[in-house]
Amino acid sequence: MNTTDPITAARAAALFVSDLSVTNQPTSAEVTAAIRHALRSHGGSRACAADVAATYGDYPELAAPRMRWARTVIEHVYQRPALTRHHLAMAA
Repeated sequence: MNTTDPITAARAAALFVSDLSVTNQPTSAEVTAAIRHALRSHGGSRACAADVAATYGDYPELAAPRMRWARTVIEHVYQRPALTRHHLAMAA
């Protein structure tokens, strides 16, 4: 089972409710700005999540592709570099 960490989920929800279009390929700066704006204008991460849920209830055929887009963008922008053998050896 693949679970999403809470920070990634909150970022994805905020990006989901943002004004960014799925047809754009936003820069990291645009994604960060959109997340901040969505968090402020919607009243925080819980309110963003509630708005996501409402959208799924009202427009499930539109919500699922938008959330896939948001998750993909978030994972790309905030990806953690994979640990290499060099990193592991240095940590030992």
